[in-house]
Amino acid sequence: MHDLKFIRENPSTFDDAMARRGLGSQSADILRMDESRRAIQTELQALQQERNETSKQIGVIKSQGGDAQEIMDAVSKIKGRMGELEEEERTIASALNQHLAGLPNIMFDDVPNGADEGENVELHKWGTPKQDQVPEHFEIGEALGLMDFDTAAKMSGARFVILKGALARLERALAQFFLDTHTGDHDYTEVNPPLLVRDNALFGTSQLPKFAEDLFPAGDAHYLIPTSEVPLTNMVAEQIVDMEELPYRYTAFTPCFRSEAGSAGRDTRGMIRQHQFYKVEMVSITKPEDSEAEHERMRECAETILKELDLPFKTVTLCSGDTGFGAKKTYDLEVWLPGQQRYREISSCSNCGDFQARRMNARTRPKGEKQTQFVHTLNGSGVAVGRALIAVLENYYDPTDGGVYVPEVLKPYMGGLEKITKV
Repeated sequence: MHDLKFIRENPSTFDDAMARRGLGSQSADILRMDESRRAIQTELQALQQERNETSKQIGVIKSQGGDAQEIMDAVSKIKGRMGELEEEERTIASALNQHLAGLPNIMFDDVPNGADEGENVELHKWGTPKQDQVPEHFEIGEALGLMDFDTAAKMSGARFVILKGALARLERALAQFFLDTHTGDHDYTEVNPPLLVRDNALFGTSQLPKFAEDLFPAGDAHYLIPTSEVPLTNMVAEQIVDMEELPYRYTAFTPCFRSEAGSAGRDTRGMIRQHQFYKVEMVSITKPEDSEAEHERMRECAETILKELDLPFKTVTLCSGDTGFGAKKTYDLEVWLPGQQRYREISSCSNCGDFQARRMNARTRPKGEKQTQFVHTLNGSGVAVGRALIAVLENYYDPTDGGVYVPEVLKPYMGGLEKITKV
């Protein structure tokens, strides 16, 4: 959500910010609705004062034995007009809020301009990608007898998978390693959040109303979470937190559910794009002045995971045309997949500024002061478990027997297993 005061004072700057998002001028319509609403509010205040002053005359007239009917009729007429104005004000306010809710965040000035992912800017690379072509992850998993798409499709349809045996344990091992690293080394607090949330929580983190098609409704105004960013960030919704307590850093391992609307024909084979997948998420709630430094820290936390797994990756800054709706700036980590001979996204770390906080009314206040300000929120994959599994399968593949070596850091979680082989 956007600050109306900022738009009033900086309409051209706001329009320029929306133009970077590929949108036309927005301030004129916003200010027109805002001015209409404020004019109604001013008239309501005047009528309220008139009603109060006129009502006082009724008691005086009656106490003197006079007929106050004419004054009472006047008060009734004022009340009727106030009711009409209040309804009109609600209608305009609803339209204004709906309009603002549909507009994306204002990006930082250092976000590179560009139309799409092809114009993202590489920040750095790490590791040496394997240049030898290997089978893709689903070919490896099926050949091992531990990855079953056909049976999953019979019970659930496309974009689901069954993992068995050592691959099921490998997925769990990855998640445990991520959580242990973030809680033990990176100062995140582990959270086990609800997997069902109400629509107001999704509005707060800006999945609603913009991305309703990508969500799975679960009845009674509930939805399955598309990412644990939603419940983790909403832990401060409608609160005023002490500034001295910030930052809050949360991490969670959860399944995530997405309809993948608009992705027909993309990554139809394998585990790259599924309706149900697992992710370890990082969320930070910070003071406004600390969010940019926290963003860099979060990126480094995600990069550490890939370095520990010895998976080659590159980090890119998303351009204006590829930056998500709620983000002011986003870094993507892209892991090397030798089966595809290209880098694919495995983590996305975003600084949302106060955009989400305004939508969920999450504020902070320095100790001893009355004035509040909105917190800043950040979220990042730390990292996507399914895609990490894919990367391990392809980067640790042994072409001599079709097996997959277990990364060193995962061996304690795998009971000391050195290599996954065909069952």
